Amino acid sequence: MAVTIKDIAIKSGVSLATVSRVLNDSGYVKDETREKIVQAIEELNYTPSAIARSLSRKQTNVIGVIVPDINNPHFGELIKGITKVADNANLNMILCDTDESGEKEIKALKLLQEQRIEGIIISPTSNENDSSREYLDTLKNLGIPIVLLDGDVKNSNFSGVFLDNIKGSYEGVNVLINEGHKKIAIITGRINSKPAKDRLEGYKKALQKNKIEVKDEYIFYGDYREDSGYELTKKIIKLKDKPTAIFLSNNMMTLGCIRALNEAKIKVPRDISIMAFDKLQILMSLGMNISFISAPTLEMGKSAMKLLLESLKSKNKAQVKRIVLSPELLLNGSEKLV
Repeated sequence: MAVTIKDIAIKSGVSLATVSRVLNDSGYVKDETREKIVQAIEELNYTPSAIARSLSRKQTNVIGVIVPDINNPHFGELIKGITKVADNANLNMILCDTDESGEKEIKALKLLQEQRIEGIIISPTSNENDSSREYLDTLKNLGIPIVLLDGDVKNSNFSGVFLDNIKGSYEGVNVLINEGHKKIAIITGRINSKPAKDRLEGYKKALQKNKIEVKDEYIFYGDYREDSGYELTKKIIKLKDKPTAIFLSNNMMTLGCIRALNEAKIKVPRDISIMAFDKLQILMSLGMNISFISAPTLEMGKSAMKLLLESLKSKNKAQVKRIVLSPELLLNGSEKLV
């Protein structure tokens, strides 16, 4: 027969309400009484002993990590960096994938709060999601450390680790210009996210610096997904005044772009050139020499976890730190004007 909280109450000699307060970590319970209840929980095998011990310590040793797209290798590398540091600190992790949805992001935050996690690392879906920002502020007020990773939240004051996206896209587009390209199209990411805005800004900045007109017809608004890269590339190659190069704002859209170019039998860089944000190992393994703007993703993940550890050790009183890392250009020939 299953053990109930009534059994725990009888064995520990306390009321059902007191057992409930301990199990839900709500309301005051004397340390001596708490220990009796935890001992009863262990002896009755009501929950695994590790959970019982966490109730005694009032610690779960669990952190939450929220990312927009677990299928994207970029986020896989970020998670790997987080895990390397978390493992050394004996912390476990609950991973949530929001599927680029603001609603799912809020749901994930609520789920993690219910799990009594000790801190959150989040790569926000949008920097303008008022509901999500409100919930993040609520969590902060409750004393749960929050670290942003790879994306910002408007008007927030959380620690975080970010990439210099303006610099990265500026340098990438500048390489194309130095190769002789003057007609450069861009496929942006989801434009309500700060990385997408910054990458578009860097694109425009490079064109303006070189006295090249920024043309609206060369700006295509994507959503970071492969299908948007595919569909928008099909539109680009049908333009009357075709660009000689395409600048892509992330790796998944690069996959879609290459799929569209292959279908149209358009060769890179013979017929059109490519510069892409975020390295994609599978393309390199297949011998496709695509030029990338590469983020130090492993280091970003490690740095975010270290910031969270600092906040956990200081009981959420650590100084706010915002680390900005620089991307690296990996030129493999797809930027050439043939």
